[in-house]
Amino acid sequence: MPSALVVGYDPQAIPGVDGNALRATLEAELARFADHGIDAAMTERPWDVVVIGGGIRKAAPQAAIAFNTTGGDSVEAAQRWL
Repeated sequence: MPSALVVGYDPQAIPGVDGNALRATLEAELARFADHGIDAAMTERPWDVVVIGGGIRKAAPQAAIAFNTTGGDSVEAAQRWL
């Protein structure tokens, strides 16, 4: 089964968003992932895809997303975009 890590959904980080409504939407979306045979559980594992949510995109829509190789090359990952 393919897997997806979903990040960036923080109800408190999005002004004007009802936290309970967002949580309900997220639960429904997790169920949709399951309906499509995609494991989107929050467990440590190798992920097939990472979905970046509005909590990140809306906070910094102009920002690039950088990927490091290890915890020791995060600066280099950021520098590729700066």
